Amino acid sequence: MGGGKKPSERPQKICPVCGRPFAWRKKWERDWDKVIYCSDKCRMKGVTK
Repeated sequence: MGGGKKPSERPQKICPVCGRPFAWRKKWERDWDKVIYCSDKCRMKGVTK
């Protein structure tokens, strides 16, 4: 999916907690469709769509 691309070309999502965009990361490769939050801090706040 995002591997081998420049950071500006990787897929992005918007975090529902802080509203900031975050990009695809290698460690999320298998779970990208399930990733909702940009960080553990935002995940702990737990606001969902």
